[in-house]
Amino acid sequence: MPLLGADMTAGRLVAWHKQPGDVVQRGDIIAEVDTDKGAIDVEVFTAGVLEQILVQPGEKVPVGTPLAIIRETAEAPPAPPAAPAAPAPAPTGPGAAEVRARVSPAARKAAAALGVDLATVRGAGPDGTIRRADVERAAAAPGAAAPPGEPDRQARMRQAISAAVTRSKREIPHYYLSTTIDLHRATAWLAEQNATRPVGDRLLAGVLFVKAVALALRHAPELNARWEGDQVVPSEAIHVGVAISLRDGGLVAPALHHADRQTLDELMATFRDLVNRARAGALRSSELSDGTITVTSLGDQGVETTFAVIYPPQVAIVGFGKVVERPWSVDGRVESRPVVTATLSADHRVSDGHRGALFLAAVDALLQEPSRL
Repeated sequence: MPLLGADMTAGRLVAWHKQPGDVVQRGDIIAEVDTDKGAIDVEVFTAGVLEQILVQPGEKVPVGTPLAIIRETAEAPPAPPAAPAAPAPAPTGPGAAEVRARVSPAARKAAAALGVDLATVRGAGPDGTIRRADVERAAAAPGAAAPPGEPDRQARMRQAISAAVTRSKREIPHYYLSTTIDLHRATAWLAEQNATRPVGDRLLAGVLFVKAVALALRHAPELNARWEGDQVVPSEAIHVGVAISLRDGGLVAPALHHADRQTLDELMATFRDLVNRARAGALRSSELSDGTITVTSLGDQGVETTFAVIYPPQVAIVGFGKVVERPWSVDGRVESRPVVTATLSADHRVSDGHRGALFLAAVDALLQEPSRL
């Protein structure tokens, strides 16, 4: 059972997408796991043959529990055939035949694991087919029944977030810095770029912020790290987590992998996809476990400054507020300029205010040359 965030202690196996004897490659989706933050697709991090399944759908096990055995050698003897899975109980009552005909196998397994009555789920797939995401939404809806003996998903998510931030404030000696950045050049460049693009391809200011943070980390690599045990472990890769609010409450911070290497167009497309999948309950395990720093913004809520809490085991988080017009001194005269407040919350065990200030200065400098992002 993978660790999908510092606040996770256990997960429920929802479904297997591979069976004993199947060949798997690195990056394949092998299973679905239900966590406090939704159903997560579990990836394979090695290539080989799935030899044995150890945890069955519906079982809840602690983090670190082996879920399956994968034999890495191609010469492995074939695994014995798996026992046939018991068929999911068919729904009964009015409309049961229609429900049986329009439920995907993954959705049926998810419903069994999450205690969702399929007769109450509205399918959004082709011809009204009920998909796993539809079951997830039904399970997360206010008033939805939770598995016996467990609080509903919203309550579990709030408990998980509470555990994570409590641990963060208890264990991490935070320090905080802020700076105000002139966005005159950035907003002008953005407007020029978007004027020639279809609506669906336009760039958001938030993508410029993410790219500037990713590139600035090259000048302050100690902020791109994880605290493991009693020491800091620097990360060569820059995977920027982005805080995404969920429709039914709570939030997740999946990672934009190699954010420093992606173009702005690639980042925008990846970010849109990440938001859609996060809200549909279709994130991958690596997206929740690989983040090396997080960017958060409450600008769309009208907040001008946000000092965020570091998400363990990361050692820093960057916040951006609302872009606002403010008086700004330019060459001895006062002009109205669009500005944004950028903040840094960082772990004092790993860096200090001097290094943090250099990092924010690098973010500012990068945003003054948006065409180079």
